[in-house]
Amino acid sequence: MWTALITGASSWIGKDLAYIHAEKEWNLVLIARNKEALKAVKKDIEEKYSVSVLILAYDLTESHASQEIYERVKSEGIEIEYLMNNAWFGWVGKFYEREWEKDKNMILLNILALTELTRLFLPDFVARNSWKILNTSSTASLLPGPNQAVYFASKAFVTSFSNAINEELYDKNVTVTALLPWATDTGFWSRSGMDKTKMFQNTASSKEVAEIWYQAMMDGKRNVLAWVWIAGKILMYFIPFIPKSLLLPQIRKAQETDK
Repeated sequence: MWTALITGASSWIGKDLAYIHAEKEWNLVLIARNKEALKAVKKDIEEKYSVSVLILAYDLTESHASQEIYERVKSEGIEIEYLMNNAWFGWVGKFYEREWEKDKNMILLNILALTELTRLFLPDFVARNSWKILNTSSTASLLPGPNQAVYFASKAFVTSFSNAINEELYDKNVTVTALLPWATDTGFWSRSGMDKTKMFQNTASSKEVAEIWYQAMMDGKRNVLAWVWIAGKILMYFIPFIPKSLLLPQIRKAQETDK
């Protein structure tokens, strides 16, 4: 039985990934802040599938969380074969107007926790010369994001970091896949205010994104553009060549909330 550790696993994409993995009758370690939600997921999965689910309620913005998760997994004698760094959040608004604590926690979760968990588990993967890592990035990683400056920048880090580590592993049987979805229907978008922007008028379901992502991981792909239509993929290709003076105003307008 191959065990996956999934962060942000109590809802939406993380939860969907857990079910996809469990359908193969493979075990799970699920991480999220909401312990009651994790308990519900654990109960449902274990009733439906012949798998074991360990739940660990942690706030990954706390400095000790990643190390404690790693040590707990080790103490339980669990070997992780799939690491899915899915926990993240974003928020809309002008950087100078936003609460610094929210942006600081965004950096801690989207960048630091993902990087630390990767650093903790990757040596084990390399020692076994096997297994896979998934990191949730975004198409937002491909360009600057006025009105979501920190979120876009954090995702740029995730894509760059994931691609670099994947290349470092060129001679190993270990892969790192970055998921770059388009706007996806998750509960956080409504809480963050992003659902009121033009960019989020046509969203993919979290289950559809999770299925694409999981298969991309299994195939060992470097990047996967999830739920991006053909015209969007063409646009992504040409973004590096579009003058910022033309590109940035369009992004800003697309991310202004409706009044």
